[in-house]
Amino acid sequence: MSERVAPTRTAEFEARLQKRYAAEKRFKAVGLGAILFSITVLLFLLVTMTLNGIGGFQRVEMDVPINFAEAGIAADPTAMAQPDAVNTLQAQGLAEVVAFFASKELGDEAAAEIGPDAWRDVADAIIEDPSILREEVTFSLPTSAKLASAYSGDGSPEMRKLATKLTAEGKLEKNFDVGFLSRSDATNPQQVGIWGALKGSMLTMAITLMLAFPIGVLAALYLEEYAPKNRWTDLIEVSINNLAAVPSIIFGLLGLAVFLWIFPSYRSAPLIGGMTLALMTMPVIVISGRNAIKAVPPSIRDGALAIGASPVQVVFHHVLPLALPGILTGTIIGMARALGETAPLLMIGMRAFVATPPDGFTSPATVLPVQIFLWSDEIDRGFVERTSAAIIVLLLFLLVMNGLAIYLRNKFEKKW
Repeated sequence: MSERVAPTRTAEFEARLQKRYAAEKRFKAVGLGAILFSITVLLFLLVTMTLNGIGGFQRVEMDVPINFAEAGIAADPTAMAQPDAVNTLQAQGLAEVVAFFASKELGDEAAAEIGPDAWRDVADAIIEDPSILREEVTFSLPTSAKLASAYSGDGSPEMRKLATKLTAEGKLEKNFDVGFLSRSDATNPQQVGIWGALKGSMLTMAITLMLAFPIGVLAALYLEEYAPKNRWTDLIEVSINNLAAVPSIIFGLLGLAVFLWIFPSYRSAPLIGGMTLALMTMPVIVISGRNAIKAVPPSIRDGALAIGASPVQVVFHHVLPLALPGILTGTIIGMARALGETAPLLMIGMRAFVATPPDGFTSPATVLPVQIFLWSDEIDRGFVERTSAAIIVLLLFLLVMNGLAIYLRNKFEKKW
């Protein structure tokens, strides 16, 4: 019986082995480099937006003391609770009162640089607490865009000189603008706010989710579990895949031609915007839903049928819960795309100047991407920082929405 000889590694074998190890190391290095590059680009985007937009959450203000006892403005608490309370105060000459005390405190030259609608801040304070009409109150009122630019070092020499003088006297300063998150659009960058667009985005996304998610999931269930395998099914599948790749402006044209024809009085309303974006989001949910349903092992179906479950019970009690995490992943992708869309919403008229937040799904509104587009097109330099601040709000809204979806996905995820 011959003695066994242990195999020996030849030089050629060692060379091939080292070559494989080197290729594996290169692959790991390339993958790590791709991850680091993605993180670097993300950090660069976030840092750039933060540095450019941090000033958008501030505004330049002048302190103006107003003695309402001398002004002679009377406000009944009942009248202040009415929706037209601002108009009531305007009719009593509140704008002229603010201009008078500003001129008295700051001088005519500085008073002329008070924001044109600064009196509305005073009106809001009176409506919130009518008792201040018996007192002397100091208000921090927004300045004009020219004086705000001069405070930042831009503008004409005369305006910069005035800004330096007022700053030295302690009458001009830059403060955190709490109202930026509670006001709506305005013509003066010092008085604009993002709440109207933010609320419009919330309402639009709510309509999109309520329409696209259930219809998309049910369509995916039917195509994967019940539809017969024939040419018509193949045609529908190809059509859905093509719809997922259609440019978004085509859906805007569809919304313009169909939805606004059916609901002509709801132009620029979140209802029409949500219906249009739902058409764009639905194919993504259908495709991801079908893939998630297909990934559920056949043994789950066979086991449920073996213990007496009906086909409908198998689908809704066993298959759908296991496929839900994958479906939610597709929903995240579709909703994130819908949140950042501008073109289809411009087509249906959601680019109007909306000075008040929408009251409901049928009120005129705009959304964050459109608001950012409109502000970026403004000539006034004061809108540059406001645009960056609005982008930060949009990113935060996207993070919150995606975070909620990821939480739900992890909550419903089941192991088998």
